[in-house]
Amino acid sequence: MAEFLSDVRTLREKARQEIGKGPVTAAYGADLERVIDVLNTALATEIVCVLRYRQHHFAAKGVHGETVAEEFLVHSNEEQEHADKLAARITQLGGLPDFNPATVAQRSHSQYETSTDLTEMIRENLIAERIAIQSYTEIIGWLGDADPTTRRVFEDILSVEEEHADDMLGFLEKSS
Repeated sequence: MAEFLSDVRTLREKARQEIGKGPVTAAYGADLERVIDVLNTALATEIVCVLRYRQHHFAAKGVHGETVAEEFLVHSNEEQEHADKLAARITQLGGLPDFNPATVAQRSHSQYETSTDLTEMIRENLIAERIAIQSYTEIIGWLGDADPTTRRVFEDILSVEEEHADDMLGFLEKSS
């Protein structure tokens, strides 16, 4: 096992010298500006998902429309929770969450697609979930041990995105 890297006196001195950096210490191993940029891209992705699911909630019609619409609403609320977690982490790292509606769609990994056809809504939401799963999996790998807190934020969000994809696949199979 490696020796402890810093003595207590050094830890205390560094903490006092760099107090304005908040939780970002010399032990932070990632490119801070790039991490904030990636978090803002994920934030835009989540905002688009909130809006798409919410619009689908109100537009869903048909034999299974009410059941699917309620699930769309649950997913929209969970996507909002994801957006809030990402914005909180951006702020914690000293960045500014970018909620600019003029650019959110361009920065998002997923697209805002809508339809009047319930099956098409389900399909579009499944596609968006698959995009989020792929991009968040890549982000988690990229972060590695350099920023374990941000990695855990993405891991938590990823597990819910996988549940969403499974839900949408189940609805899609029932509609076929």
